[in-house]
Amino acid sequence: MIVITGATGALNGATVDHLLTLVPASEIAVAVRDISKAERFTDLGITVRHGDYADAATLPSAFEGADQLLLVSSSDPRADAVDLHRVAIDAAVAAGVGRILYTSHQGAGLDSPFNPARDHAATEQLLADSGVAWTSLRNGFYAHSLNWLLGDWRQTGVITIPVDGPMSWTSRDDEAEAAAIILASGGGFDGPTTLTASAAPTFAEITAIASEVAGSDVELRVVGDADWMALQIAQGTPEFVAGFTLGTFQAAAQGRFAGVDPLLAELLSREPHTVRDALEAPAEH
Repeated sequence: MIVITGATGALNGATVDHLLTLVPASEIAVAVRDISKAERFTDLGITVRHGDYADAATLPSAFEGADQLLLVSSSDPRADAVDLHRVAIDAAVAAGVGRILYTSHQGAGLDSPFNPARDHAATEQLLADSGVAWTSLRNGFYAHSLNWLLGDWRQTGVITIPVDGPMSWTSRDDEAEAAAIILASGGGFDGPTTLTASAAPTFAEITAIASEVAGSDVELRVVGDADWMALQIAQGTPEFVAGFTLGTFQAAAQGRFAGVDPLLAELLSREPHTVRDALEAPAEH
């Protein structure tokens, strides 16, 4: 049995859809916080279970019988993500799960200015200490995030950033498909497993692509951390959100998202989607 958490979200929901092309629905269960949002899985013949990291009592039955368990990382900025992950991992160990897979992120590191990267690194250490076989899916930065990082460049013709750096922008659906392939393989992917697109363009390079997509010149303005923060706050962005986003740019400038790995292309048997694909597609949030 493969149990997948967070299946009502975009990433692991897509993973379930891809997994259905590889294994029978009877071999899949989803563990979700709100069962009322999971009706489509029931209709597909998938077992739906209630499981909430914030309610440890729900997890033993949610994880029961799992040969493999895919844990989605917590995305609640108000919560202690590492503590929630600890609860889930402890429950998985107690339930006798054969392998834990976790949706991590490229550039996971305890000293990263990108806050989720610190949470991912701490969670990977919990997995390493668990005594259970584990796989950390270190996904490249999701390409749909360009919609909010680049701002209203289509209208203004300007991309304003605090600092530049390379990032391996990767399609979320490509990541979901790869996760499904890894789950269906039944093993062989141990520890940190990097899944990225084949290139890591800088924002200067992305601006050039944006100009080609728009059919007109798009300007890149690199204004520095303080001026960028002030601009974001003046535009109505909450300071917390602006600070979080600034950490993304700072980590990129440090080269933490610069690496690329051929594994994703090998798993997909094709080239992953590109930044150009993301800019040409309708905005996704």
